[in-house]
Amino acid sequence: MSIEAKLAELKLQLPPAPKPAGVYKPVVIAGNMAYVSGHGPLKPDGAMLTGRVGTDVDQQAGYDAARQTGLAVLASLRAALGNLDRIERIVKTLGMVNCTADFTAQPAVINGFSDLFRHLWGDDKGVGARSAVGMGSLPGNITVEVEAIFELNG
Repeated sequence: MSIEAKLAELKLQLPPAPKPAGVYKPVVIAGNMAYVSGHGPLKPDGAMLTGRVGTDVDQQAGYDAARQTGLAVLASLRAALGNLDRIERIVKTLGMVNCTADFTAQPAVINGFSDLFRHLWGDDKGVGARSAVGMGSLPGNITVEVEAIFELNG
């Protein structure tokens, strides 16, 4: 089953591919690798999910924001590649959580991103190396930011 069909089956809607908020490219293709710049939790209506985990939002809202960030990453990949089925596997993820100094469940929050890719590509190709860290703040007070590296096929 294609990734587009899986997205439809899961009733997941990609937001519009986000535009750069600075001097960078959302996706850079080098050989058979796609390097995705940091993305935030962009919703289909163009709004971002915001708030610091531990004060403004709870851990579940952080997880949901990380999942929404995954959908934004997919939107950028679709725009750059033309077809999400060109993705062979996720290689590496860096997840950053806007959180209080005493919040220590950053991996559980970033699981929102990782679970999405595992559901779409499976346990082997949908799960890669990963770091999940806390940040004192993120641009625009977004709840999470994620950057990732993907291997492409053919």
